Amino acid sequence: MNGADTAWILVATALVLFMTLPGLALFYGGLVRARNVLSVFMQTYAIACLMSVLWFALGYSIAFGDGGALWGGLGKAFLAGVGDDSLSGTLPEYLFIAFQMTFAIITPALIVGAYVERIGFGFVLLFSGLWMLICYAPVVHWIWGGGMLADGGIFGDVGARDFAGGIVVHETAGLAALVIAVMLGARRNRTTPPHAPGFVFIGAAMLWVGWFGFNGGSQLAADGGAAKALLVTHLSAAAASLSWALWEKIKYGTPSLVGIVTGTIAGLASITPASGFVGPVAALVIGAVAGILCQEAVNVIRNKLHIDDTLDVFAVHGVGGIFGTIMIAVFGAGSWIAQLGSLVIVGAFTLVVTIVLVKLVALVTPLRVDPETETTGLDLSVHGERAYDIVS
Repeated sequence: MNGADTAWILVATALVLFMTLPGLALFYGGLVRARNVLSVFMQTYAIACLMSVLWFALGYSIAFGDGGALWGGLGKAFLAGVGDDSLSGTLPEYLFIAFQMTFAIITPALIVGAYVERIGFGFVLLFSGLWMLICYAPVVHWIWGGGMLADGGIFGDVGARDFAGGIVVHETAGLAALVIAVMLGARRNRTTPPHAPGFVFIGAAMLWVGWFGFNGGSQLAADGGAAKALLVTHLSAAAASLSWALWEKIKYGTPSLVGIVTGTIAGLASITPASGFVGPVAALVIGAVAGILCQEAVNVIRNKLHIDDTLDVFAVHGVGGIFGTIMIAVFGAGSWIAQLGSLVIVGAFTLVVTIVLVKLVALVTPLRVDPETETTGLDLSVHGERAYDIVS
């Protein structure tokens, strides 16, 4: 065990959890109508709790067990064989489990943005739990757990390069969000603006800070690689924020607060897979392009395809993660066939698993709330609470 590495990953673990709670919850919560903000908080919080238990029970074993090329098996279910002295590299294995748990929390939580304001709460929990175990955990194994897409796998000695989750987290969550948005259908009212842009700003700022743990922590060591990952993460986020705001100014005449912070997230998602493989100049390029690319993806999905991916999960996270994964090959830090092949394989797997799970879970619990509940708002109808008491 290395004390410095352990200390840094302890901090990084807390930072990644901070991304979901409260960062992502506030970011998403501010974007919805006031009558639905508590439902977003509830969905995000409940997912964090459920994924933690499921990761302990089965997820870690499926992702990082020794089962073979396709999945890790159940040999480490309920952390069997893991003790106080167990190590994962230079880290206590318990710490590595906790760090990876925070990734298993935020990935299904990202999908929340696609279905807010009209989803059944029971569906959220059942789908998220099954999706994490059946879709997310096997993909983790394929790329980070020594499975079929890693070095020595189906692409030969040089496998997929995904430093912190462009494929594992952002592609899978983005595609799953797109599928659910299509299968769920649009909201009854798509024109209501964000009820609290201030929440959106605060949440985005928390995500930016937390992302240092996400990407810097993925080095799994307190060394120069972690420092570089942190720096390029910051530069990409800054460049994307500026390019998004500039593109808004050119197209619409006014740069918006919600726009610039959404650009921040686009830059963060895009640099995530490449943060361990590219330098500062490449990070600026990735971020600057991502701010415009992801904004145009929002326009295509909303206005050309008319898909109500409510909070633009696919356009920002999916497109950003895919773009960043490709840029690894563009800058010569990875194999073209491994990068593109992994995107195709994981993408196809995610689409099939998500479609099947949505159909199966909908047989058990309603996919969508009834029209009256949607009109009244999920806060009061589903959870019996209001976010704001305007008469007191």
